[in-house]
Amino acid sequence: MISVDEALAQVLALLSPTDIETIEIRDATARVLAHPVSAKRDQPPFASSAMDGYAVKSGELDPYAQLLVIGESAAGHRFDGAIKAGQCVRIFTGAPVPEGADRILIQEDCTRSGNVITVNPDIDTAHYIRPAGGDFRAGSTIDAPTPLTPSNIALIAAMNVNELPVYRKPVIALVATGDELVHPSETPNQDQIISSNNFGLKALIESHGASARLLPIARDDMDSLTTVLDLCEGADLIVTLGGASVGDHDLMGKMAADGTLDTEFYKVAMRPGKPLMAGLYKGTPLIGLPGNPVSALVCGYVFLIPAIRAMLGLPRAALATQTATLGIDLPANGPRSHYMRAHCEIIDGQNICTPFERQDSSLLSVMTAANAFMIRPPNQSSLSAGDTVQIVPL
Repeated sequence: MISVDEALAQVLALLSPTDIETIEIRDATARVLAHPVSAKRDQPPFASSAMDGYAVKSGELDPYAQLLVIGESAAGHRFDGAIKAGQCVRIFTGAPVPEGADRILIQEDCTRSGNVITVNPDIDTAHYIRPAGGDFRAGSTIDAPTPLTPSNIALIAAMNVNELPVYRKPVIALVATGDELVHPSETPNQDQIISSNNFGLKALIESHGASARLLPIARDDMDSLTTVLDLCEGADLIVTLGGASVGDHDLMGKMAADGTLDTEFYKVAMRPGKPLMAGLYKGTPLIGLPGNPVSALVCGYVFLIPAIRAMLGLPRAALATQTATLGIDLPANGPRSHYMRAHCEIIDGQNICTPFERQDSSLLSVMTAANAFMIRPPNQSSLSAGDTVQIVPL
């Protein structure tokens, strides 16, 4: 067995970034920018008002001073002229500031009668003018690779950039294996169960920027397995579910042993997830995940999310961890890294992490209730409530 870190490094070494395509900004949600983009204009492109009020000369705001309103400036419709002594312009938020004005007198700080305003004796001292280019200047750049979030998509749109170079979404083929499996809505016989891993992993994959292809269930004979694997042609990564252990019906393990699968590693010192493998199938990267549903999901988080990020041109790294405070006593850990399903909550300002008592790799109900993995390194000594632990939030 190899360590989790060694296994992840070997998985990532199998993968390359996808090719680059150009999309419109309307389709940019959850994509990854492949090349830098630059602003085509200043934002704002003119000095604009930050409040509703009156554009004035700041030196004319003595208490009870009166100013003549000579026009209006609204968003999209500027006042075409200049303010002279004793004048002001009605202005609205976002509108261009007229020539000659250097301050916005907010509407609450004056009274108006006809076309004359009177300045109140006690007024706000802020100027409420947003300078031209105060947000960004033409030529300002967003670097790449960058995941495109709602905020930076809005920023790029404001830069007047419509077409974006992005990494193509990786296509990941999901192959569930086993005679015991049937799809949801099908009627299982008394010895069968419902296939769930592939649907959970599809959701995980697609929520992290890749596309998942659900293949037919491969049955426990080599012809069925190779037929389904050959249907994965064109995928960037094949992920098999089940069949990676050492039983008579675990065909992925047999493929690794007989050389049909060009294997990088087989078995990882982690719990759950020991029967994990990776390699190449006819030149396509393949990761063989365990069949137990929790094991498959844990390995999905630990290996597939970093794999997707690598294929999207993002930094190659393990999931980021955080520290938390252990909520219970725990005995010493065994020889494998243990990804314990846990619940974390803030209590008296501390992030208290409590692993569930039941950690069996078949318990999807426990996995669903968890909001974190608590990671215990191999051979870690016993822990007491209050000790600091490492977690991965889910």
